[in-house]
Amino acid sequence: MSPFLQGIAWLLVFQCIGEGASQLFGWPVPGPVVGMLGLFVALRMRGRIPDALAISADGLARHLSLLFVPAGVGVMLHFGRLADEWVPIVAAILGSTVLTIAAASWTFATLMNRRGPSLDERASDP
Repeated sequence: MSPFLQGIAWLLVFQCIGEGASQLFGWPVPGPVVGMLGLFVALRMRGRIPDALAISADGLARHLSLLFVPAGVGVMLHFGRLADEWVPIVAAILGSTVLTIAAASWTFATLMNRRGPSLDERASDP
């Protein structure tokens, strides 16, 4: 079996495990998200990414734009509803963007303060 197919098989196995866990425990989280978390934990425990999985991930990332086609079709399918509800949609997009920028800025500032002074600051101290 080719390395690409082996990597895809691993991705599908973890997706199925996540789907099963999500259904079994009644979690309000989609199965693929649970599976991705499981894959992350497994890779952290292993300490490295297998070559087959890296090849598959790179191949999928190269064609990531194709995965947006179904979303675009869905938007066009529900265009009437979007036209009726554009104000809350725009408000949600703007609000989430502002919150994301604020959270990222706060996280960056917190991590920079935790890191300590930079090399330039240490060099200028007497």
